[in-house]
Amino acid sequence: MHKLRMNIPLTATDLDELERILSESGFGGPEEIARAKQVSNGLGLFVRSLIGLDREAAKQSLATFLAGKTLTANQIEFINLIINHLTEHGAMDVALLYESPFTDLTPQGPDGLFTSTQIDELIVTLERITATALVPPYSQQIIA
Repeated sequence: MHKLRMNIPLTATDLDELERILSESGFGGPEEIARAKQVSNGLGLFVRSLIGLDREAAKQSLATFLAGKTLTANQIEFINLIINHLTEHGAMDVALLYESPFTDLTPQGPDGLFTSTQIDELIVTLERITATALVPPYSQQIIA
């Protein structure tokens, strides 16, 4: 769970151990765990949705995106909304960038604040965060 919270990539062994821990702790039987995996696109994402991402880990995961950029106040607020979401939910579907509270800053979502190149960078960043909770080799496909 520490790896999930800190945005450290999981191995297949990590996920097997997580499933064992959840089963032994009475979290649920094989059917409930299988359903959680299916609904959340994997056990790692399910657990991360419950525990969220550490705030510093969320900030660090966006550091590469932010490097070398001079941002406006609205852009900073937008990024802080992303960090808040990641801290609470552990991952973020890109489609949410076009919904409230993100569209409260600008009705166009990120399109109203960032260039298309910057939006592409942001999407890759969010996909990489998600990938750390997935079973390889799927996570490798996103990170590549």
